[in-house]
Amino acid sequence: MEKEVILQYLPLYREALLLTLRIGWQGVLLALVFGVACTWIRQLKIPVLKSLVTVYIELFRNTPLLVQLFFLYFALPKAGIRMTPELCGSLGLGLLGGAYMAETFRSGLESIAPIQEESALSLGMTSMQALRYVILPQAATYSISGIVANVIFLLKETSVFSVISLMDLMFTAKDLIGMYAKTLECLTLLVVFYLIMLLPVSVFGSWLERRMRRAEFGA
Repeated sequence: MEKEVILQYLPLYREALLLTLRIGWQGVLLALVFGVACTWIRQLKIPVLKSLVTVYIELFRNTPLLVQLFFLYFALPKAGIRMTPELCGSLGLGLLGGAYMAETFRSGLESIAPIQEESALSLGMTSMQALRYVILPQAATYSISGIVANVIFLLKETSVFSVISLMDLMFTAKDLIGMYAKTLECLTLLVVFYLIMLLPVSVFGSWLERRMRRAEFGA
């Protein structure tokens, strides 16, 4: 392994990391928004919207992100809808993640005893207020491990963004390998930079899960 090659490529990987992080976290935030919105609709049992949410969740959970990106970036322009590669990446990741987040929140909600909602309603809260102030905060506590796992999963899925010409970490590695054939150095840097991106999320998630579990039991 050539140290000079690694030092030469470091700035390119640093730029790719910043782009990957920006698009990845934009997608994660969208996923959380979509997930909460879908959970809200399901919990309130709005007939037509609930059916649409179910179709959305099944569609995006059962198709690969690669296929979804191809559809957003190459098929939608045929219908007059054009997006930049960065917007396409963020939206695709958000739609995929929203389906997984919705299922994570659903499992968290099912962990809440029905007496919680009944007690909130008996205190004069509306169904919406009970959901917002009583049910969802507790469901988030139960769902935290699933949320962290989904975030890590979504950030790893950014590795397919190279198919829509985004200069992410994977694109940079493949490009440099194709031009200079420095496979060992390029792939070593790729692994290191993915660890830099994902390891802090995993450590923070484990810490947060412990904190919320201790708070739940009053420790």
